[in-house]
Amino acid sequence: MRLIYVRRRTDERLVTMRVSDTITIQDAEIDIQAVRSQGAGGQNVNKVATAVHLRFDIRASSLPDFCKTRLLKLHDRRITKDGVIVIKAQQHRSQEKNRQEALNRLQAIVQDAVRVRKARRATRPTAVSRQKRLEDKARRSRIKSLRRKVDE
Repeated sequence: MRLIYVRRRTDERLVTMRVSDTITIQDAEIDIQAVRSQGAGGQNVNKVATAVHLRFDIRASSLPDFCKTRLLKLHDRRITKDGVIVIKAQQHRSQEKNRQEALNRLQAIVQDAVRVRKARRATRPTAVSRQKRLEDKARRSRIKSLRRKVDE
C-alpha cells in the first residue's frame, strides 16, 4: 500500500497518512529530524544531513485503542520502553527519499499491528504420525544400543 497525500497548501507536504480505510495518522503526530548519515560516502556524508530520524509516540497518537495496545505489545527493537517508534532511514542519498522510506516503514508497522490474524485451530497428531514417531524412536534406540561396548 502506498502513502496517500492530502495537500492543503503548497508549503505543507504530508497532512494525513492513511493506514487503512478507517485509520489515519496526522502529520503533527510524526516527528522527523534530518541527521547525517553513517558509513562511506565521502564529502556528501560529511556535509549534508540526508538521513532521517522518525519518531512516533504511540500513546499520544490518535490511533484507536486496540491498535495502540497491539503496537505496544509488539516485541520490536524499534519500539522503546516509553512506547515511541524510532525509525532511522539512510539508504538513499536524498533526504526526501529517506523521509518517504521512513514513513513507509512506519505505515508497514502500523498496518501489521492492525491486521487481524486468523485464529489457530488446535489439531491432534494423526494415528499414522504417532505410529511413525514411535517407530523412529525404536530405530534410533537400536542404533544407539549397537554403539555400546560389547561385554565379554
